[in-house]
Amino acid sequence: MKALGGAASAREHAAHAPQDAVAVARLAASWLLWYPDERLDERLPALADAVATLPGATRRPLEAFLDHLAGTPLLDVQRHYVAVFDMKRKACPYLTYWTDGDTRNRGRAILRFKQAYLEAGFDPGTAELPDHLAVVLEFAAVGDRETGDALLAAHHGPIRLLRDALAHLDSAYAHVLDAVLATLPAVTPELERRMAEIAASGPPVEQVGLEPFGVTIPLESVGARR
Repeated sequence: MKALGGAASAREHAAHAPQDAVAVARLAASWLLWYPDERLDERLPALADAVATLPGATRRPLEAFLDHLAGTPLLDVQRHYVAVFDMKRKACPYLTYWTDGDTRNRGRAILRFKQAYLEAGFDPGTAELPDHLAVVLEFAAVGDRETGDALLAAHHGPIRLLRDALAHLDSAYAHVLDAVLATLPAVTPELERRMAEIAASGPPVEQVGLEPFGVTIPLESVGARR
């Protein structure tokens, strides 16, 4: 997986800083689910400050993971990340993999994520495919809340399966998934309607490829959301 990018266009999303605890928890989890590079290591204090403001259901698992990062050499964290997310199919962070596998249908499912972002005027960059959990969490935090809730709720099963796979692998990343699960919304009629709209939508006519989407929100903005 590519490390977190730094495109200026994506930095503009910082103007839409999340103001509620669910959004802060999702954005924090998004950052922690990217490849752990030196930039993340440098920004851990700001992230810890943001996490400290959260309610217990999201704060405790995120703090447990941050404690793990603080006590583990960065190189070891990086090796573990690659060994788990890049080498273990049962720990795949791409949500459509769990629902469509490596089939032709998966390409169409990925385009549904892309279309949902485009309709919301959200461009998270080019570092990752739009169905990567870190990307979806960023969108749900600083993009369109209703659509983000719908995307996450529709993939509640895959997210839980990913969490269980990480726990089975004795990975500290299971803590991050615990926090993500704590933010998932109850399915309301309005949310069911949005989920159905996303499922029924096709790819935009003018888009014919599978250009990847990524996450490039400055972490400093997370620390300010207290």
